[in-house]
Amino acid sequence: MGNDAQGTLELVREQVQAELVSYLTLQREYLSGIGSELIPVCDALESFLLDAGKRLRPLFAYAGFLATGATPTQQDIRAMTSLELLQACALIHDDLMDKSDTRRGKPAIHRHFENLHQSQTLNGLSAQFGEAAAVLLGDLALVWSDHMLHTSGVSNDSLLSALSVHDEMRIELMAGQYLDVREAGEKTPNVDRALRIARYKSGKYTIERPLHLGASLAVTDAKQRSNLTSILSAYGLPLGEAFQLRDDLLGVFGDPSVTGKPAGDDLREGKRTVLIAMTFERATAAACDELAKYLGNEELTSSEIERARLLIRESGSVEVVEELIEGLLTNALQAASSEEISPQARELLVLLATSATRRTM
Repeated sequence: MGNDAQGTLELVREQVQAELVSYLTLQREYLSGIGSELIPVCDALESFLLDAGKRLRPLFAYAGFLATGATPTQQDIRAMTSLELLQACALIHDDLMDKSDTRRGKPAIHRHFENLHQSQTLNGLSAQFGEAAAVLLGDLALVWSDHMLHTSGVSNDSLLSALSVHDEMRIELMAGQYLDVREAGEKTPNVDRALRIARYKSGKYTIERPLHLGASLAVTDAKQRSNLTSILSAYGLPLGEAFQLRDDLLGVFGDPSVTGKPAGDDLREGKRTVLIAMTFERATAAACDELAKYLGNEELTSSEIERARLLIRESGSVEVVEELIEGLLTNALQAASSEEISPQARELLVLLATSATRRTM
C-alpha cells in the first residue's frame, strides 16, 4: 500500500509544482508589462510558492476526488492547485499579524520588502512599506487563487459545484483568523476556544474543505455526494485538528531546521494554542505566573525559552496533547476505512493522515 500511495503523492506534487510554475510565468508576464517595479513582487511570490511547501491542500483535494471513484484530469489538478495560492494568502497575512520574522527559513514577506525598501534607500518608513506590501501580496495571492480556479478549464458544472465549497472555506478561514487575533486579547487561555480556532483557522481549510472541493469537482450533484461528504468530514475534521495540534507542539519544541522558524517562535508571539491553554489549566499558580511573563515577549533569550519549555513539560500538557492527537488520528483512520470511499483513495488518505500528524520535532 505504502509504495503505491507514496508514488501517487510524489506524482501529484510534481503536477502541482508544474501548474504553479506555468501560472506564475503567465502572471509575471502580465505584471512586468505594467511596470518593472512589480518584478520584485513576482520574484517574492514565486520564491514563496515554488521553493518549499508540502502541497497538502491539493493532495487532500486529489484524495477527495479519488474517493468518488473518478480520476482527475490535468484541468482538475489545475483547479486543486489554486489552493496553494489561498494558503499563500493566509501565511503572508498570518506572518504579518504575528510579527513573524521568518517563514520556511527565509524572511517573511513583510520583512523581505522592509529589507528591499532599505536596500533601495527609498523615502518613507521601511517597516510601513513592508507591512503594506505584505497586505497587498497576500491579497494578490487570494485573487490569483480565484483566477486560477476560474481559468482551470474544468466544466462549468464542476466549477459551480466547487465554488460553493471554495467560498465557504474562505469565509471559515477568515473567521478563524479573526478569532485567533481576538484570542490574544483574552485575559486567560481557554482550551475550548483554542480548539475552535484550531478547527477554523487551520483544520477545515487544510483538510476537510480541500477534500470536499475535490469531491465537488468530480460529482457536481450535491445530493449524490452528500453521504461521501459526511464521511470525508468524519475523516477531515479530527485530522485537521490533529494537524494543528502537531503544529502547536512544533511551534514550541520544533527544530528550526524542520520548521523553518526560530526556536520557540510561538512563545515569542504569545500564541494562545491548545498546548498553552492546557498548560495553564494544569500547571501550578506559580508556574502559570512565570510562564505568563514569557508569553509574547519578543526579546526572549534561549535560556528563557528552555525555561518556558520546561514549565510546559512539567504541567503534563505535552503528553495530553500527544494523546489527543493519537485519538483524533484514530477517528480519522476509522472514517477512511469506510466502504463508501474507493480503495485507491483509502490508501492515500491513510498515508496523508499519518504524515500530517507524525511530523518530527
